[in-house]
Amino acid sequence: MTALGLLIIRLVIGLLYIGHGAQKLFGWFGGYGPKGTGGWMESVGIKPGVLMAVLAGLMELVGGALFALGFLTPLAAALLVLTMLGAIVKVHARNGLWSTADGIEYPLVLLVVLIGVAMIGAGTYSLDFLLQ
Repeated sequence: MTALGLLIIRLVIGLLYIGHGAQKLFGWFGGYGPKGTGGWMESVGIKPGVLMAVLAGLMELVGGALFALGFLTPLAAALLVLTMLGAIVKVHARNGLWSTADGIEYPLVLLVVLIGVAMIGAGTYSLDFLLQ
């Protein structure tokens, strides 16, 4: 049951990050693409905006795919943790804890899940397990 639980966590979290990366990189799923996301990033002090949007999008897309597959899971988690730390520091921290005020609550939950899975391991339903 533990392996199935880890698979569900990895798939949901990983696929959502793939979606966020695709929003930034391609404008899919209601996203704004590199130019639109880059403009927003510049407005919150993340410069150069377009480059940072592309880097964040790549980290989310690649990290999300690796995390979902359970392949190089510590590296995948590290890529995604970096994006969450950036979001917390540059966007959410000034708004306090609760997500109702756009605070750190939700990004913090994601960060803890990523670190937890990286520490526990991806489980037996993962490429990490199959390739060991």
